[in-house]
Amino acid sequence: MLFNSPLIMNHTKLSQQRCLHRTIPGLLFLMLVLASSCKITRQATYFETLRKDTTLTGFISNDFESTIQVGDQLSIVATSLSPAEDEQFNKGASASTSLSVSGYTVFKDGSVLLHRLGYFKVAGLTRRELAGKLQLALLPFMKEPILNVNYLNHKVTIMGAVGGPQVLQMPEEQLSIIDVLVKSGDITPEGLKNSVMVIREENNQKKIKYLNLQDASIFSSPWFYVRPNDIVVVRGDTDKFDREQRRQKFQTNFSLFTSLLSFVILIYTLVTR
Repeated sequence: MLFNSPLIMNHTKLSQQRCLHRTIPGLLFLMLVLASSCKITRQATYFETLRKDTTLTGFISNDFESTIQVGDQLSIVATSLSPAEDEQFNKGASASTSLSVSGYTVFKDGSVLLHRLGYFKVAGLTRRELAGKLQLALLPFMKEPILNVNYLNHKVTIMGAVGGPQVLQMPEEQLSIIDVLVKSGDITPEGLKNSVMVIREENNQKKIKYLNLQDASIFSSPWFYVRPNDIVVVRGDTDKFDREQRRQKFQTNFSLFTSLLSFVILIYTLVTR
């Protein structure tokens, strides 16, 4: 029959081959365009400028000592060779630094009310200075007293592109910015390590500083250690988030086109046999 003529079949086969020859390069070109449009961004790391096997000098020390202020909440705990006196003194205080403990609130006149000692002036002293004064004052009542003083209401607020935004308690004077970030779950992938904002209140002023944690100079910055009531904000890179969305979309499209190309190549192989 005419429809089964070898001439017509060869012509049809030739048309299919030509169509496939035109289709495959087009698909390959489209895949190359998609691949070139997906720019892979290198993940920023901490201390990128820090050379290997080096020694840093001039870094900031952690010897800052804050002074006790009116309104501070203190944990004051005594330990001595006089257990009965220890128990009496420590009533209303606790060795724990949890905010669930009321502790001693510094009154407006700068004092706290203590067993045996009555109203005791504490404002303007550091924790170490207060512990020393209390040890001397308690010597008539306790044998070899040792005092431990901590803050109960000092905190740092961390927010933004971190694993766990939170209000972080600070029983001592300060924490390094690294400690704060680690305790908050570290900076997320879309967070900017070179633009970490710290807000600090000093002398009724709000001071704002941007820290670059990719640069080794952070170790010599006076802002390396955060202080009580600082606010740490890690800014997010919205462009990085968009790039990640595009990358995921590209991977999906690339998989679809790969499957389509494999199908076309299979048909081409079958037709050209």
